[in-house]
Amino acid sequence: MPARFSSVFLWGASTAANQYEGGYLAGGKGLSVQDVLATTPGGQRAETRGVDPDRYYPSHVGSDGFGHMEEDVNLLAGMGANAYRMSIAWTRIFPNGDDAVPSAEGLAYYDRLFDLLRERGIEPIVTMSHYEPPLALARRGGWSNPEMIDHFVRYARTLVEHYRGRVRYWLTFNEINCMQVPFGIMTAGGMLMGIRDEKNTEQLRFQALHHQFVASAKVVAMAHEVDPDCKVGCMVASMYNYPLTCRPDDVRAAQEQNQMSFLFAGDVMVRGRYPGFARRYLADHGIELSMAEDDERTLAAGTVDFYSFSYYMTNCAGTDPDAEKTSGNLVGGLKNPYLEASEYGWQIDPTGLRTLLNELWDRYQVPLLIVENGLGAHDDLVVGEDGVARVDDDYRIDYLAKHIEAMREAVSDGVGVFGYLPWSAFDLVALSTGSMEKRYGFVYVDLDSEGNGTRARTPKKSYYWYKRVIESGGADLGGRA
Repeated sequence: MPARFSSVFLWGASTAANQYEGGYLAGGKGLSVQDVLATTPGGQRAETRGVDPDRYYPSHVGSDGFGHMEEDVNLLAGMGANAYRMSIAWTRIFPNGDDAVPSAEGLAYYDRLFDLLRERGIEPIVTMSHYEPPLALARRGGWSNPEMIDHFVRYARTLVEHYRGRVRYWLTFNEINCMQVPFGIMTAGGMLMGIRDEKNTEQLRFQALHHQFVASAKVVAMAHEVDPDCKVGCMVASMYNYPLTCRPDDVRAAQEQNQMSFLFAGDVMVRGRYPGFARRYLADHGIELSMAEDDERTLAAGTVDFYSFSYYMTNCAGTDPDAEKTSGNLVGGLKNPYLEASEYGWQIDPTGLRTLLNELWDRYQVPLLIVENGLGAHDDLVVGEDGVARVDDDYRIDYLAKHIEAMREAVSDGVGVFGYLPWSAFDLVALSTGSMEKRYGFVYVDLDSEGNGTRARTPKKSYYWYKRVIESGGADLGGRA
């Protein structure tokens, strides 16, 4: 029989400010790179030179968490959550990123939120930077500019000092390894760096990633000094690959893919140094990083307290150029013939979560925290004859139940995982497209992809199911275990 989760296990859900919060310019908030990404007729997002009043910008509205703070905290509490993973909008604290003083209104906004969470017994797990650097800094090179390090550390110090005692768990950068993804300004790699497509080279991406590694390490050291009781973690997008076949070249291809896609980032942030395989990769690809004299000492001194990660799917890697491909979280891979997939083509692999948890625990021996896991789908809000609105998302329940069961098996294996915060607490806009069509939330938000709707909240069937899961300490998965 698999082990039970501990009584202090963190159960909850996640959001991100740029996709959920809204409140565009409210309280003196400045522009982030997200705020100039408009939707296009083709269902993507494109940067505009400024804010065009005739275009729709999804981040300006999000899910209107700004206007539903108390209601949404009550919904989290009603679900039984004892933790909530969220992010702070940098430009709500420093509108331009490098202002002389922080915004009192911005700090007060999160004061209210943290007070409400504390009143309801919900632990905030707070990401400092979730894909939305200040636009003003992005236009000066963003993370490709080493000056960004000091701006971020100053912002982080403001957060740790101001919210000391109210926030015990911090994450520095969301899915930091996605800095390596060769996408343009409208997707994760470009948004993180704030650079233009024609300059988005591998050399520049790795240089920007190095600056984030250094910034994170400095923040870890600073946070431990300012608030010895807080814990600081990394957040890495799991991009786990199986070999397509047992052919040795395919096994090696999968190993290389796993090393550079996500193990590299974890090694730097948990172990405090660049691994040998990454040093070779950089040398083989002619990438020369500019490092300050004390960068290596900084990385070694600023290792994280825990490892958090997102997990949605797995892919395969191999050497067959004609192998069938599939999509995934920011990156795709080769199709696994043994897995089913969501309507969006993301392969569903609960066993992969157990495998990954075991490998991460064996590699790092630091506490593990799952901060994203979920199923994106078209959800239908249906009003019954009784006048009650419902969303019957059994497909999401099935996905989550199987992953929680796999997580429980990993705990029985001896893995030190201390929380599960799936994506997402509420429906929110998609990162790459700004669409509301692909929904992940436990709570339905009445908004479409153009911002139309009442913004009303309706708990889905999965909300009530997850409430029972939490009440049972993960034992009741709807008859699955």
